[in-house]
Order: sequence, then structure tokens, then C-alpha cells
Amino acid sequence: METKLIKTGKFIDDKEVFGIELTNTHGTYVKIYNYGAIINKFIVTNKHGEKQDIVLGFDDFEGYISEDYLADYPYLGAVIGRYANRIKNGRFSIDGTVYQLSQAKGGDCLHGGDIGFDRKVWTILPTIDPSLTLQYISPAGEENFPGNLTVQLTFKLTDDNELRLDYKAITDEATAINLTHHSYFNLSPDLGIIDQHFHRMPASNYLEQDDNYVVTGKLIPVEGTNHDFIGGKTFAHDWNPAEGYDQTYVLDKPYGEFTLASETYEEKSGLTLSVYTTEPVAHLYTAKYLSVVGGKGGANYHASEAFCVETQHHPNGINIPAFPSTVLRPGETYTQTTVYKIEHN
Repeated sequence: METKLIKTGKFIDDKEVFGIELTNTHGTYVKIYNYGAIINKFIVTNKHGEKQDIVLGFDDFEGYISEDYLADYPYLGAVIGRYANRIKNGRFSIDGTVYQLSQAKGGDCLHGGDIGFDRKVWTILPTIDPSLTLQYISPAGEENFPGNLTVQLTFKLTDDNELRLDYKAITDEATAINLTHHSYFNLSPDLGIIDQHFHRMPASNYLEQDDNYVVTGKLIPVEGTNHDFIGGKTFAHDWNPAEGYDQTYVLDKPYGEFTLASETYEEKSGLTLSVYTTEPVAHLYTAKYLSVVGGKGGANYHASEAFCVETQHHPNGINIPAFPSTVLRPGETYTQTTVYKIEHN
């Protein structure tokens, strides 16, 4: 495997932005920016022997910081932190102390606040084997979260066509943490709507949400609903095309076990994307609100033209004691592993 560092010529907050290229022996190629830990390209070989990019993004880094893009910001390919998804009313308490975060549309905190980890320049750390390790130190009080939090995220592209993401974090004060990655996938060589992608998830329950997509704490069985992906089906099989999916699924596995979260197949390319994780839930989003002008090759991205599988802890779990804890304390280490594996028939 080969690792290559590319200068972008851009500086943000006086920190230089690089593109880091990872290539394995099969020619699978991933490009990652140290800004937002963005997966910019994920190029694989499909069943026709053609090279195909399976993630949405921009040809040049400038696209990720343009005013038009940020005005209707979909977090294309970025890491999400300190806290993925929504926190009700942007408020939580730890050990009796209440913390008020910024509130997005609807009054809840979304994806870590006004400027989350997705818009920070991460430090590139030296690694021993061919891989990329990025580090971000989030100071106490950033977005009103307590504690100085040090996060490391290591990307490794294996010769089995697996892109492995290993997260690690420590803090000097009890804080809330729930990290994920927000890549938008489309496995079709023609891009376009993902309705015929065949998707499977080993999840017998999904999480109830209120009108602003905030998890309430109630688990709902998928049986008999359009959320049943256990046996696999196309996205279009049961969906309301105007809504798609924007829901969190509780994976059928022991807590912390590394196992399959989802499997998605597209017939034209013959590609299958399997997602494995140590996390207890996966949030499935079929890009209802996606609207991007001037993506790769000048393409415009529209609703339902991509899907995200966001592995994480239960959204709003910091406010729901029955859910696995999302509190990290001094002396503890937060860890998470998620793998994106690509195969073709």
C-alpha cells in the first residue's frame, strides 16, 4: 500500500490543508483531507473492470469551503463530532451540571454545534505502517462542551479492499462524545437516484423520533413496517419517495461486538458495500435534503442520490439513561472501529 501527501495550497486558521492519498495493491484509491477528515474520493474497480468513485464530493478542496455549499451544508464525507446527530434542545447534564449547546433549526443541537469537527483542520501524525492518523484537540468550552478532548482517527486501506476507521479519544473532564463519519455513497456507475440499490441491515428495532428527528428513547420493532431491512430489499421497495429514510437502527448484536451493520448492492456496477462496526446503532440517511451544485465533474447532487450509514451510539443518548452511556471520563478511552468493505461479483 502507498501513502502520498498532496499540498492544496490552502490554509484555514493558519493551518495547512493537505490531501492524503492511500492506494492498495489492487488500485483501490482513497483521498482524505485533513480538514474535517473528509473522504474526498473512494475509487474502486467494478464488475466491468472500470474504475468508479463511490462517494460524493468535489473535484477540488475549494468546493468544501465555498459559501454556496456551506449555506445548505450536507457534511459531505466528513467526520462528525463532538456529538453526532441531534441532542434534544441542545441541552444535557453530567454530574448535576447542565450544559447548553447551540441550537440549529428546530431548537436542537445537530452534529456537534455551529462548527463541529467536520470544519476543523486536523494534525497529521506520523504512522509506522501505511495508514493515516489525524488528531484534533478540542478545547474545553468549544461549542460549550466540557473538557479538553483529544481525538485520533486512523484510516487504513487494506489489500482486502477495506477502508478501516479507528477512533480513539481521551478527556480531562467528564464530557459527552458520539463520533461518526458522514460519507455519501452511490454505487451506480451512472450516479442518479439510489432507489434500486439493494440494502440489508441486521436490525430488529429502530428508534422513534419526534417531528425534528430527535430520538425519544422508544424502540419500535421493524417487523411489519417499511423499516424492515433484515432480509434485504431495494430502497424503493417500501419507501415514501418524498421522504426516503432518515432513521436510526439498533443493530442485533452484543454491545461493543465488531460485526456487520449493513450491506448494500448495486446491479449495474456489481458492487457491494459492507459496513462493519463496533457501534450499537447505524443511522440510515437517503439524502432527502441533499442539494449540491458543482460536485465532481460538474454534477449537481439531488435528493435520494446517495445514502449514508452513520455508525454511532444512540442519538440523544446523553439524555436517555436507558441507552448505552455517551459520557467519557478522565482515565477512560473512547474507542470505535468502523470498516467499509468493497467487493464486486
